[in-house]
Amino acid sequence: MDRLFEFVVSHYILVSLFVAFLVAILILESRRGGAKISAQGAVNLINKDEAVVVDIRDRKEFGEGRITGSINIPLNSLKSRVGELSKFKDKQIIVADKMGQHSAMAVKQLNAEGFSNVVRLNGGVADWKASNLPLVKK
Repeated sequence: MDRLFEFVVSHYILVSLFVAFLVAILILESRRGGAKISAQGAVNLINKDEAVVVDIRDRKEFGEGRITGSINIPLNSLKSRVGELSKFKDKQIIVADKMGQHSAMAVKQLNAEGFSNVVRLNGGVADWKASNLPLVKK
């Protein structure tokens, strides 16, 4: 630990640049994935009938429990099935996945297809479940 402190003091410019680049990368990556919305914020949008939930989990996980009214389009087939969402271009789209890790890729794909009002569910369906919000099973 003493050697680390000694290195930081001796090479403060190098360490400062490293920290600045690290912060810049984190900010860039968080913006690239699109805006996030909490589970409670998603409930408010869904109840006002202003949002459509697109669940990008695979069919098996979707069948184990889904958000009411959500549309299942797995991430690996999103590009080929984006036409199914064309009627919702004017509505808010909420992308949900298992834990919030893959939804940024889906948001990026939807933005590239011309959808401008897309957000991702922060924490995914796991956070939805942890907030004691209901899931529908087939």
